[in-house]
Amino acid sequence: MEFDQLFDLLERNYIKYNSISFIESDPICVPHRFSKLQDIEIAGFFSATLAWGLRKTIIKKSMELMALFDYSPYDFIINHTEQDLKSLKGFKHRTFNYTDLLYFIHFFNQFYAINESLESIFIPKEKGAASIKSGIIDFYKLFISDEYFPTRTGKHVASPSKKSACKRINMFLRWMVRKDSMGVDFGLWGRIKPSQLICPCDVHVEREARKLNLISRKQVNWDMAEELTNNLKKFDSSDPVKYDFALFGMGLDN
Repeated sequence: MEFDQLFDLLERNYIKYNSISFIESDPICVPHRFSKLQDIEIAGFFSATLAWGLRKTIIKKSMELMALFDYSPYDFIINHTEQDLKSLKGFKHRTFNYTDLLYFIHFFNQFYAINESLESIFIPKEKGAASIKSGIIDFYKLFISDEYFPTRTGKHVASPSKKSACKRINMFLRWMVRKDSMGVDFGLWGRIKPSQLICPCDVHVEREARKLNLISRKQVNWDMAEELTNNLKKFDSSDPVKYDFALFGMGLDN
């Protein structure tokens, strides 16, 4: 496919799928239930973390968790009691269980006690960084550094240092950083540029990207996610990850 044809295809489908109607059937609908920065961050991080399997199930389990938090995730994280934690005991989604949930709550409790926003962890320390890679690595290091960290919980937070494509983290970061007039992504963070984001590579995105020769690497890993993003930058260098909407939507329809 010629460059102009591919550009037109990506733009048309970006416009088609980046709409308010996209929200209700996507896990991003969960943080959209909230208006407070910290509630959006926490609800977004949990719904992205639980993003395995059918979207309907992901949304259902994420909303179940928000109900257990009394629909005030930040207040629950900061002010919960031991009895409150016991009420979470039956929560499970695939391999994410009570042990994992307790540590996530502990981590967020410690973090928000001294920080206003998760953005501060993800900001790349190197000036003019081309991507968010080092910020994700820094987040992972901090996440696993606590003395109460259970080894099993590490599988629920990915890192480029482990060669992971980091689909769920990259999806969460897209939600927090991207901002346009359509209102799907939140654009709450202003210190990370959309150009630094890496495209989330789920099965739909990967399949469509291969069809369009946007990726050549066989293994789904960080290098492949970077390859895809760099190719998407040829069409929009300032906001390449907007084409996640196009590739994901086309993948769902095909």
